[in-house]
Amino acid sequence: MHLAHRPLVITALCSAVALCAALTGCAPQAEEKGAPDRPGATASCAPGKLATQVPGKLTVGTDKPAYAPWFADDEPSSGKGFESAVAYAVAKELGYGRDAVVWQHTPFNSAFAPGAKKFDFDINQVSISDERKRAVAFSSGYYDVRQAVVALKSSKAAKAKSVADLKDVKLGAQVGTTSLDFITDLVKPKEKPAVYQRNDFAKSALKTGQVEAIVVDLPTAFYITGAEVPEAEVVGQFAESPGEPEQFGLVLDRESALTSCVSGAVDALRKDGTLAGLEKKWLSDAVDAPVLR
Repeated sequence: MHLAHRPLVITALCSAVALCAALTGCAPQAEEKGAPDRPGATASCAPGKLATQVPGKLTVGTDKPAYAPWFADDEPSSGKGFESAVAYAVAKELGYGRDAVVWQHTPFNSAFAPGAKKFDFDINQVSISDERKRAVAFSSGYYDVRQAVVALKSSKAAKAKSVADLKDVKLGAQVGTTSLDFITDLVKPKEKPAVYQRNDFAKSALKTGQVEAIVVDLPTAFYITGAEVPEAEVVGQFAESPGEPEQFGLVLDRESALTSCVSGAVDALRKDGTLAGLEKKWLSDAVDAPVLR
C-alpha cells in the first residue's frame, strides 16, 4: 500500500467502525454474565425444565435403610413418610410428576461431604449448618427439629430431668449428626460417647445395654419407643439452641444452579401450608416431651 493513500484508508476504516457501532451487529456480543446455560449460573426455574442430572428427571438421594417416620417400609419411592412426601411435593412444585422422580442410595455422611454429587438434591434429616455449607449448598429449611434422649425404662438415664443429669450416662449417637454434637458440645459427658455409622446400630446398642441412652431427633425418638424398642422411653428433649432453630434442609452440590429453584419450592410449600399438613399427617405421633435444661 502506498503511503499517500493512508489518510483515505484511515478515514474509511473509522467510518466503518462508526457504522458497525451504530448497528451493533458487526461482531459477536459478549455473553451475558450469569446466563442460565453456563456452569454454575442461576438456573431457569421453568416447570420441568431444570438442568438436572438426567434431562427430564429429578434425581433424589437418601440413605438406606430409610427410617420411619421419615419413610415407610424402607421404600423412599412409596410417597409415604414425611420426607418421601416432602420430596414428591417439592418435585411437583418444580414441575416433575411422580414418574419423573428417580431415587438414589446416598449414605448419610456422603450427602454433605465435599465433592460432586450424583443427585439433584438429597433428603435425609440433614441439619443445616455453617460447617456443612463449606462443602454443599442447602435449600430453605423444610422442618424445624429438636433433639431428644431415648433410654431404657430400667436405666438410671430414664430418671434424668436436666442436662446435668446426663453427664454420668453412657450415651451414643450416629456419626456426623447434630445428635452427636449435642452430646459433645452441650452434655459434655464424663465418658466418651459411643459413635455409630447408622442409627439402627445405635438402637441395637441401646437394646443390648452397650449404651444407657441415645440421642436422636424427636420424631425418631417417639418412633423408636413406640414401634422398635418398646422397653425404652423418651426421657426428654433439648431446648432450642440460641439463635436460629435447627432445621433440616435439602442438600445440593455446592455449585448447583438449582439451589434457588429448590429453595423457592420449599418456601412455597411452607407458605401454602403443605409442609405443615405433611408434618401433621406423618409426624403427629411426635408429641411434646419434657425439656431438659
